[in-house]
Amino acid sequence: MRLRSIFTNSFGILLSRITGLGRDVLMASALGASVWSDMFFVAFKLPNLFRRIFAEGAFTQAFMPSFIASRNKGVFATAIFLRFLLFLVSFSLVITIFPEPMTKLLAWGWSWDLIEQTAPLTAINFWYLDLIFIVTFLATLLQYKEHFATTALSTALLNISMICALWLYMKEDPKSVAYALSIAVLIGGLLQIGAHLVTLHLFKLDKLIIGGWKYRKSKDVNEEIAHFKTLFLPGILGNSTPQISAFVDTLLATFLMTGSVSFLFYANRVFQLPLALIAIATATVLFPAVSKALKNNQEEKAYENLTQAFWLLAFLLGAAMIGGMLLAEPIVWLLFERGKFTQTETLQTVFVLQMYMVGLLPFGLAKLFSLFLYASHRHRKAAKIAIYSLITSVSASLILMHPMGAAGLALAGSIGGWVLFFFTVKEVGFEKFITIIKDKRTLYFLLGMPLFAGILYETNLWMISLIR
Repeated sequence: MRLRSIFTNSFGILLSRITGLGRDVLMASALGASVWSDMFFVAFKLPNLFRRIFAEGAFTQAFMPSFIASRNKGVFATAIFLRFLLFLVSFSLVITIFPEPMTKLLAWGWSWDLIEQTAPLTAINFWYLDLIFIVTFLATLLQYKEHFATTALSTALLNISMICALWLYMKEDPKSVAYALSIAVLIGGLLQIGAHLVTLHLFKLDKLIIGGWKYRKSKDVNEEIAHFKTLFLPGILGNSTPQISAFVDTLLATFLMTGSVSFLFYANRVFQLPLALIAIATATVLFPAVSKALKNNQEEKAYENLTQAFWLLAFLLGAAMIGGMLLAEPIVWLLFERGKFTQTETLQTVFVLQMYMVGLLPFGLAKLFSLFLYASHRHRKAAKIAIYSLITSVSASLILMHPMGAAGLALAGSIGGWVLFFFTVKEVGFEKFITIIKDKRTLYFLLGMPLFAGILYETNLWMISLIR
């Protein structure tokens, strides 16, 4: 099942997430859960949203099947790259000139005074979208060669850049810290591009791009581009449910108490760690192999990988979900409670984290099953399922945000995750799911998880007695 590649990818993601947590620890110490931390997170939200959509599947899952099937791979890749880059640069220029409307869209509940203060940060951060598209395009070419380490490791460069900015400006006023972080985001993006270009050269894929540019006028790839377009937009919608839901939650959080945006951000950072290490790492590695297997009519081989990956994810994500819910306060205390991040902020973040963790298992397993929809070009089906999930999560957010605050927004996202999982499995085939769970490992799972929860419950009581 390519376990070596999965663990290599997981290690790279772990390194990037560790540096990301280090960045967040310094950020919490420098800014706390304040109006300036809220302003930076809002400004970084949209490019970060697109980063997750692009880097964690949408572009790759539309591009990879089309690239594999292409008869003129270099020309096709070059044509797609130029079209996307031209659009994104134009879009970024518009946001740079008129940042206030986009900022208002991100923080609808804020006053115009706050919007005007945040708008310059939005204009700076938005250029990260252009840089991360280039990174994602180069990463997809490397994934075709089944090389994943560079992409997984390079995210740490963004975090290291931001850590350096925080280290240098830690004692400055909050406004200076927010601007330093925004500049560091762009520097981190440039470093990621550099790392991918070096690896691309080592795999001799730079010749593919050069050849694609050279022969772009003599080779007709219009039909292949048209097919890609039919996959891309549904691919974005199908892949971006958690991100769009989180984006809507940030918007809704601006109507709640000050710090709500930050509570969501810090809790989501912890939630994303096991999701990325386990589910995204596994799905990223399996996708090229599954795409090639289905193209070559080797369904049995593809579903064998699915079964093995399912149980790997079920046990690891199940344990992480229980651990995140029961050990939430020690985790948040250890990571964030220092400087301007007080016990009050910790308890608010703990409740949000517990509600996020309810959705860890379904989001991870849905990521796995959706591979078969994208690999078999069923992007429209995946998009329809995503709409069901998104409608559910947004509706639940509107219902739960006032009685539960930011935690209600997190719980609504988790409810949407269960809906996403149910309909994804239904589309792939309940009979295949039943075949998978008709296994003695189901008994081990049902007996092992409650026992594990009991151990962690007692561990949490002991740890709380120490830290409080």
